[in-house]
Amino acid sequence: QLQLVESGGGLVQPGGSLRLSCAASRFTLGGYRIGWFRQAPGKEREGVSCITSSPGTTYYTDSVKGRFTISRDNAKNTVYLQMNNLKPEDTAVYYCAAGRREGWGPFSASGYAYWGQGTQVTVSS
Repeated sequence: QLQLVESGGGLVQPGGSLRLSCAASRFTLGGYRIGWFRQAPGKEREGVSCITSSPGTTYYTDSVKGRFTISRDNAKNTVYLQMNNLKPEDTAVYYCAAGRREGWGPFSASGYAYWGQGTQVTVSS
């Protein structure tokens, strides 16, 4: 079964940084669009960032622009989300997802077929 595994979450103070990783097993991420989503308690899941398979176009939701950076290392079969200047409102479970379905926006969950189990990010002093 195809799997995605997130790592890198944790507790960080406001203004701090974390780097999330999304690693794949049994398939190659390079041919997929990869999205990062998050869900905070009591809130709906929202798209945070996305990187396409080729040419690697990136997308960010407005609230993270200038603070988060998505990148991919095809040699390591891993996608990263570098998160800087974290804020308490960034607290959520973060999920990565992989998809190849056409016709869906970068933050539409319907465009993704595979999902990880999530990693908790908590921003608090």
